[in-house]
Amino acid sequence: MNAVTTFAVEGIHCAGCIAKLERGLSGHGGIADARVNFTTKRLRIEHDEAVGLETLKEAIGRVGFEAHPFLGEADTGASRETRELVKCLAVAGFAAMNVMLLSVSVWSGADGATRQLFHWLSALIAIPAVAYAGRPFFKSAWRALRHGRANMDVPISIGVIVACGISIYETSIWGKHAYFDGAVTLLFFLLAGRTLDSVMRARAQDGAAALLRQTAPGALVVQADGTSQWRSTEELAPGMRILVAAGERLAADGEVQDGVSSIDRALVTGESRPEAVAPGSSVLAGTINLEAPITVRVTAAGESTAIADIARLMNAAGGGKSRYVRLADRAARIYAPAVHTLAALSLVGWMIAGAGFHQAITIAVAVLIITCPCALGLAVPVSQVVASGSLMRAGVLIKDGSALERLAEVDVVLFDKTGTLTLGRPEPAGELPLTPDERPLALALARASRHPLSKALASALNRAGVTAAELTELGEQAGRGVEGVWQGLSVKLGNPRTSGMKVDDANLTTAFQVEGRPPRLLQFRDTLRPDAREAVERLRAQSLEAAIVSGDQPNAVAEIGRDLALSSNAELSPRDKFDAIEALTARGRRVLMVGDGLNDGPALKAAHVSIAPSSASDVGQTAADVLFLGDRLIPIPIAIAAARRTMRVVRQNLVMAIGYNVIAVPLALAGQVTPLIAALAMSGSSILVVGNAMRLRTAAR
Repeated sequence: MNAVTTFAVEGIHCAGCIAKLERGLSGHGGIADARVNFTTKRLRIEHDEAVGLETLKEAIGRVGFEAHPFLGEADTGASRETRELVKCLAVAGFAAMNVMLLSVSVWSGADGATRQLFHWLSALIAIPAVAYAGRPFFKSAWRALRHGRANMDVPISIGVIVACGISIYETSIWGKHAYFDGAVTLLFFLLAGRTLDSVMRARAQDGAAALLRQTAPGALVVQADGTSQWRSTEELAPGMRILVAAGERLAADGEVQDGVSSIDRALVTGESRPEAVAPGSSVLAGTINLEAPITVRVTAAGESTAIADIARLMNAAGGGKSRYVRLADRAARIYAPAVHTLAALSLVGWMIAGAGFHQAITIAVAVLIITCPCALGLAVPVSQVVASGSLMRAGVLIKDGSALERLAEVDVVLFDKTGTLTLGRPEPAGELPLTPDERPLALALARASRHPLSKALASALNRAGVTAAELTELGEQAGRGVEGVWQGLSVKLGNPRTSGMKVDDANLTTAFQVEGRPPRLLQFRDTLRPDAREAVERLRAQSLEAAIVSGDQPNAVAEIGRDLALSSNAELSPRDKFDAIEALTARGRRVLMVGDGLNDGPALKAAHVSIAPSSASDVGQTAADVLFLGDRLIPIPIAIAAARRTMRVVRQNLVMAIGYNVIAVPLALAGQVTPLIAALAMSGSSILVVGNAMRLRTAAR
């Protein structure tokens, strides 16, 4: 049997690092799979239970990376790395400004002893600065070389060290040229790009971690004797009753037992409009009680809450690889030997052509620096991280790193009905046909049942201010309903057919009856999501076909289809939905399936990409690639538009990264680029790619 262990790994900077880790570990005995999350710098290893932590750490070390088991959100590796990079960046920036000032004097014609003085002053500033600010690159390069591997930091380190070495040699022999300015400026721009990348990834990671920090530290728990006692969040457990004051944040998921109020769910769902709650309503940890005190029965606490699930989903995002990431991986695997070979050939070639050693080594250093594929390594993951963060703020959670690419490719959308196009929360269809003395009885029966229609009835009666009657001998029988005794009379709420009533659709009707009185037929309807029409119109504007595939009865599905102007197919089994998607796929269509229930699981997995609401069943949430929060359907077209924009930016980044090398490498080989210009060009390309990706912060609009 396999176990799963997560490690926090230091020194992951690009697609090449990811490829080395995953390839290096996959061949290790006992490891079934290794997957790197670039955003959080975590490594998920699926391995045989017999393989211990120390063995896994040693295997990671042999690949050339330091790692430690991830112990939860207390880990602050991302912020610690950012702080270290900022300090290195400050040192490099200070040194670069001062060395550049001295270099300007040399370029302006300073000669003899004056030039020599400026070179030595530059050396006194540059050497300590390079030793300190270059540590992130030197450490990473040394770890890789120590284990017989290479990464992008190897040519950077070689270039910086050789440039400093040449400069010291030239200064010691009173030479004209020194490249201290190129070395420190290279480090400054490299550190600027790496710091931006680190900050951005930390923000994406913190966006999920912030959800967990937004839950209350604890709650007042109602004891059996009626007293209340403060309990921390870790001590809360299902079944407890907690008191939540107005203005207080909930510490656990639960169901309202007493009180009527409204809840601000913006943190969890992105919905800014407060939601009214009454006895029977579900509430979530992290949301805020706005108006009046309520008593909540805890249904989930700690790591079992919906907000904790969201954080786990965000941390799991990025594990899948898109086609573009795989292309970058393959390019990154061959870049190190190619770069070193190219630099060596340029050195030998210029020596053969009659150039002096100084000129040949300078050109070789420029080639080493300018060919570093930092921009190529950042082109895809940076865009995915920024877009995923933007979508998260809009209430869309990306579970799979390749989902954005697949979402951008869809050309047809299939919707389930109940719980997807509709809210999945039935409401009474018109006025309830109950007399004033029957309403308390109906409420008492409805509160004793967990059936969706019973919950809908209880919610409606609670909103009307009805107080439940006292019943005895309460009991529920599957398929029939709930029964009790009131003043010696039998009262029941349940399937209309058991009361002898003929109905077209027993799924949205229930019957209430008091012994000796005629039964009352209570009709319900499952309302459309509030913005379903707007969402469907936006999908049409995006040139997407849409249709309904549902297992519900034809009349209910046809009514929704007419309301939304969608073609519909009803009474479909899970197999029928699966076959429908397979048929579309065989015709070359890219299907987006939107569903929520257990019966949608096969269809969600068969589709090119799938989306489920956060209210979906566990099967639906697991099978889907993307989740959307709240009651609104508009996140679906928003996610598609964001995915398409992300892929455009990814392609732009790849073109810029490749185009840079196509232009820069021949110039470097021809001796037209100095190490300083190479440093500026290479660092500039990385910053350009990151800056272009940052435009995706507004993608989810």
